[in-house]
Amino acid sequence: MSSLSSQHIHPDLRINSYGHYLRNRFGCRVSKVNVDAGFTCPNRDGSKGTGGCIYCNNVSFSPRDTLAEIPLEEQVTAGMAYHRQRLTSEKFIVYFQKYTNTYASVEHLADLYQRALALPDVLGISVGTRPDCLTDEALELLTRIARDHYVCLELGLQSADDAILERINRGHSLEDFTRAVERASGRGLDICAHLIYGFSGEQPDEFIKSADLLNSLPGIRSVKLHQLHAVEGTELAAMYRRGEFTPLTLEQYVATAADFLERLAPRISIQRLYGSSPLEIRVAPQWGLKNNQLWYAVLNELKCRGSRQGARYKE
Repeated sequence: MSSLSSQHIHPDLRINSYGHYLRNRFGCRVSKVNVDAGFTCPNRDGSKGTGGCIYCNNVSFSPRDTLAEIPLEEQVTAGMAYHRQRLTSEKFIVYFQKYTNTYASVEHLADLYQRALALPDVLGISVGTRPDCLTDEALELLTRIARDHYVCLELGLQSADDAILERINRGHSLEDFTRAVERASGRGLDICAHLIYGFSGEQPDEFIKSADLLNSLPGIRSVKLHQLHAVEGTELAAMYRRGEFTPLTLEQYVATAADFLERLAPRISIQRLYGSSPLEIRVAPQWGLKNNQLWYAVLNELKCRGSRQGARYKE
């Protein structure tokens, strides 16, 4: 790994963490504040499918005080107060998280995004969406906003294998993802890719190659990596109880996540290394770790190897 690329890597964490990236970019501690803006998903409302992805229950990864019934401004204000107290954060990114947050008219999107940006100490927005739900109008809106504010466009890929995408009822293809990234690149947006490891039939080497894909695409600035886990209210939980889904062990996930990071370009920051869900709805796997413990389990694996993100990346 060249000295030029290693400048992105935090010397203690051994990765290019997103928090480190934001602090370097904005000169202070920046936190993301989750909001529920009342969106749905084309994979739920019948336009592409029903039932959603087999693993999806938004309750599993959304803060409990983010509800669409609460005005957007109140959600943001409460979230900022929490992060100020917990992390002494100074500036904030409003994260439109639940479901597909470009799946509405451009007028509605503009109203929501601008209301968030008008709040004190908000320096930008992060918009979670599907690669097949990024219209030209929505993309132009985000491009205009990015001229004056930070904008992160989070695109859910989940798997680079079309057969897996079909099995999990995802409703889009790898080509949809790569085309969306290419359309969004060069517009001043930070593009974040979501990936999940642990789908049935996926071999570790196949997943690790996903890092090569992200390295090759223009505009990818960050990644979120999750382990596949089953929660109540999902088809995956039913599959687990029928013996049709075998979760990864902690050791399997940690080893493959570290392998993935070694292949990932140092310029790509890491937003997440695990998926979390409330204990009361978690079905499997049950690893008995708190969220920060899983994060550091992966980082400690890199440390034990004497390795770091990008160690096996070739420019």
